[in-house]
Amino acid sequence: MRYPFAYFTLAGALVLTGCQSHESADSYLSALTYRDVILPDGFKVVAEMAVTSQDMERGMMYRTELPAGRGMLFVHGQPGRYPYWMANCKIPLDIIWMDSTRKVVEISANTPPCPAGGKDCPTYGGTAMAIYALELGGGEAAKHQVIVGSTLQF
Repeated sequence: MRYPFAYFTLAGALVLTGCQSHESADSYLSALTYRDVILPDGFKVVAEMAVTSQDMERGMMYRTELPAGRGMLFVHGQPGRYPYWMANCKIPLDIIWMDSTRKVVEISANTPPCPAGGKDCPTYGGTAMAIYALELGGGEAAKHQVIVGSTLQF
């Protein structure tokens, strides 16, 4: 009878250890999910990170609002020309492309939504070499003095 008790004790310890590891992993991943981006006027944006191809494809689709101080930061694997489209987006966005030094190289201000989606949605930007793109609510870039040539901090 001593052995079943030992097995239950060992199994319980493993379960608890697994939960602790899982929580630590979740904490680690959630710390990597958001990044503070400081705009030229000192305004801080809490940006969701889009690093995987699935995150980048989904982007801001289906969202009905984007509060001031929130955004999405896209991190491409290498510098390139990255046009964006607004398929299934329901709100206008400012799209800000940056090079590897985080210098703004292109802006599409108040980019109109294309809520119906599909191939009829036009693309915007992607004419300058960039590695990062930041999406903010429409009008936020101008409000916070983001212009081509300015540098964002993150």
